[in-house]
Amino acid sequence: MNGPAAPAPGARHGGVDRTGVAYLVVAVVSVGAAAVLVRLAGAPALTTSFFRLAVGGAVLVVGALWHRQMGPRPDAAPLSLPHVFGAGVLLALHFALWIASLSRTTVAASVVLVCLQPVFVALLAWGLLRERIARPVAAGIAVAFGGAALIALDGNAERGATAVDPLAGNLLALGGAVAIALYVLVLRAQRSEILTTSAAVTTTAALVLWPVCLSAGAPLQPTSPSQAGWLLALALGPQVIGHTALNAALQRMPAAIVSGSILGEPVIASALAWVVLDERPGAATMAGSLVTLAGLTLLLRPRP
Repeated sequence: MNGPAAPAPGARHGGVDRTGVAYLVVAVVSVGAAAVLVRLAGAPALTTSFFRLAVGGAVLVVGALWHRQMGPRPDAAPLSLPHVFGAGVLLALHFALWIASLSRTTVAASVVLVCLQPVFVALLAWGLLRERIARPVAAGIAVAFGGAALIALDGNAERGATAVDPLAGNLLALGGAVAIALYVLVLRAQRSEILTTSAAVTTTAALVLWPVCLSAGAPLQPTSPSQAGWLLALALGPQVIGHTALNAALQRMPAAIVSGSILGEPVIASALAWVVLDERPGAATMAGSLVTLAGLTLLLRPRP
């Protein structure tokens, strides 16, 4: 991408970039629907992860090739293969862990816990890169972890007659959050074009999962037309449309606002799960979710 796009005539109204807001809404709604689409597909976690990444990677590769024909960005750095491979492994691990969590715990708990990514980014940057943590950020981390503890220890999640293992599911979701936080840190130093990097990393993640699926006996493709439909919706919706819209929003709006949009994902996912799946989270999960979102609000709040 060629840097921040100039707003189209009439895009701003009262200081608000309406096009940027539209991109952000599309991104949050698309990504928020991912958990419900995973449940509706009913495929093994590895199959779902591989299919989502393979289809998403194929679309991104086509987009990257088309973009390069339009002229590469002159200041873009070449891809760093070690960074791409490391990020691909972490992205594959993130999806495998998070999607596996959705068969064991509630959508609300899983999505809130995996959205702790900014907390782990801050902690890992402090522990590995010696970056300073400001007091408001530390307060946000403490509050968010307090809410996460309430969720993780909730053994009374309600999901109708479906058997659950909430503690295992919650731990898998937390593992997914750590994996995607490491992914962010690995890619932070990458200066190549966003679309090219996304295509390379997503394709690498799919290739990493390919032998894992084969060794685990997980099918590489859907086993029924309905499952294929839900998995295709997952790949094209949250993976392609959602993340592309998020990148487009970053070109028009402050990064702090776009980062804060992560708070909308658990709300949308939980509401959809309630309506579509008739899934009601336990009281501790609901209380912990509110506390965790309050902590993330402190963490992501814009500061001088």
